[in-house]
Amino acid sequence: MEYRKLTPEEEHIIVGKGTERPFSGKYDQFYEKGTYICKRCSAPLFRSSDKFDAGCGWPAFDDDISGAVIQAPDSDGRRTEITCAQCGAHLGHVFSGERFTKKNLRHCVNSLSLLFIPDEQKISTLEKAYFASGCFWGTEFYFSKAAGVVETTVGFMGGHREQPTYKEVCTQTTGHLETVEVVYNTEQTCYENLVELFFEIHDFTQTDGQGPDIGPQYLSAIFYTSSQQECIARRYVEILTKKGYAVATRISPASRFWPAESYHQDYYDLKGTTPYCHIRKHIF
Repeated sequence: MEYRKLTPEEEHIIVGKGTERPFSGKYDQFYEKGTYICKRCSAPLFRSSDKFDAGCGWPAFDDDISGAVIQAPDSDGRRTEITCAQCGAHLGHVFSGERFTKKNLRHCVNSLSLLFIPDEQKISTLEKAYFASGCFWGTEFYFSKAAGVVETTVGFMGGHREQPTYKEVCTQTTGHLETVEVVYNTEQTCYENLVELFFEIHDFTQTDGQGPDIGPQYLSAIFYTSSQQECIARRYVEILTKKGYAVATRISPASRFWPAESYHQDYYDLKGTTPYCHIRKHIF
């Protein structure tokens, strides 16, 4: 069985059976229509129609998809743990008798254990791509709004220090680039579309950073996850070179992706503003 590569925070929850802070999870106050799948193995776990607001600070469901979730006594001897039936990933705990809904059950689940798939998208067609184009706030802003993109996360890639913080990366000593992880649906978009967007939202000829953001953490790079992605990325560099551009973008294999602190995620959407150093210019 193939598993997604987990971030240290996800591994703490899913493998180490940890608990995320209440009211901090992405899916706590989230009510779009679709299916919640296991972050590790992609098995469908919960339907949005069974989600409700329990006011507890974690996503709550009063039912699961039949056979998808296993209940077992928790190691604390008091609660009942719920795990993914397919891969054993820790999800959270289940409680009964609270009378929140007619079913009288509350599956209390960590957001980091889940990935949401809207109704119009198929679960089995998701892939990841990684792009660095200066400040990751602006890069994420454009990718998060692109057709076929399911989820974006800002973080760091390409360095030598484990679990780097934003402050450490800013010292320019860790070797990391500010990077955006893009999860996309291959039936709604393709890697070529993402690469074109990448090149059109920043100055890929700049060699010392991006716009006013100067430093090695702001360099232009594509981190590929497969030989197919590498071929596509290099083909676009050739196309741009033939157009007369001196492309400075680095093409490298993807290494471990380290998500940035929560206050960096969806930065411009939360601020209600737009990027100051990323503007899309159509060149293809």
